[in-house]
Amino acid sequence: MRWKKPVCVLLLAAAGAAVIAGLQRLVEPKYMGLVVEGNFTSEYYEETTPHDVIFLGNCEVYENISPIVLWREFGITSYIRGNAQQLIAQSYYLLEDTLAYETPAAVVFNVSAMQQFEQDNESYNRMTMDGMRWSSSKWNAIRATRMEDEHIIEYIFPILRFHSRFKELEPDDLKYFMGSGKVAHNGYYLRADVRPAGDLPVERRRSDYSFDPRCWEYLEKIRTLCEQNGIRLVLMKAPSLYPAWYDQWEVQIEEYAAEHDLTYVNCLEVSDDIGIDFSTDTYDAGLHMNVYGAEKMARYWGPILLEIPGVEDRRGTVSGAARGYKAGIGLDTVWQEKCDFYDRMKASQEEEFARLGYIKQFYIQ
Repeated sequence: MRWKKPVCVLLLAAAGAAVIAGLQRLVEPKYMGLVVEGNFTSEYYEETTPHDVIFLGNCEVYENISPIVLWREFGITSYIRGNAQQLIAQSYYLLEDTLAYETPAAVVFNVSAMQQFEQDNESYNRMTMDGMRWSSSKWNAIRATRMEDEHIIEYIFPILRFHSRFKELEPDDLKYFMGSGKVAHNGYYLRADVRPAGDLPVERRRSDYSFDPRCWEYLEKIRTLCEQNGIRLVLMKAPSLYPAWYDQWEVQIEEYAAEHDLTYVNCLEVSDDIGIDFSTDTYDAGLHMNVYGAEKMARYWGPILLEIPGVEDRRGTVSGAARGYKAGIGLDTVWQEKCDFYDRMKASQEEEFARLGYIKQFYIQ
């Protein structure tokens, strides 16, 4: 029975791999409660139908526009592939990753990521890249953006990075061992609390307003990748009051958009047209929109997006064939479930905020 020994070796190897995978899952951060953003990247892979619009960028995207309202009022299918402090190189590789599953008609990229090329906090890298499925895009994202003291092997085997958590495991680590369930709404982070904008921080003067050349390199890579795939690239600056978006930066983006015939919308400059009221539409004094501001942003962007060829009102239709997605699914049914989930979470947060003056999930003592 010469075959027995190889089979036993394979079975032992498979069992060992399963044990390691289980231990890794146990010690990896579960990103529940206040910091749910670590789930955003992985939730994309649960989608069953394709999207006409993909939003890319950092928190100025995933907190500032509601895909649910884009669908409910305009029939636009969209998804936000954004994370906290997501670097422009990470956005590029997430776009590459997205194109392995679908080819949207439009990509909207938020240009605030041009301010910073290198990461300054490992947690942000982990929240963006741990949830990516393994591919050349993930490998290249890690190589391009890991910090000096980060090691690629610790992304391949997270247990090497988080083994110390065995001493500090919490009940939530067991509760969410198999998964946390949905926390975002097609990549959108819903907040229904309100904290009006107050006095803005004093803007500090700079001696140099140039963007890092590597940021320009990756913006060009995003533009080229979109062009090669017949995707319309749109640039956006979210309506955040701070950190400051300097006029010198604005001029550079305007010139780049004009040079390449790209639509660019600085939402801060048109906040009155959008209808944003910074006394009611932000949950953190003007840094990000709450759900009321995000819904206004969606209503402003809906007509703009519908002008792009390939972006259509998909209500009453079924999904077409797309790599990685199921064809023939009724979009109304899929999106009604999304709307119901959104409405339940919004109503729950509104009730809690009205009763307590804050939302426990997001409350820091």
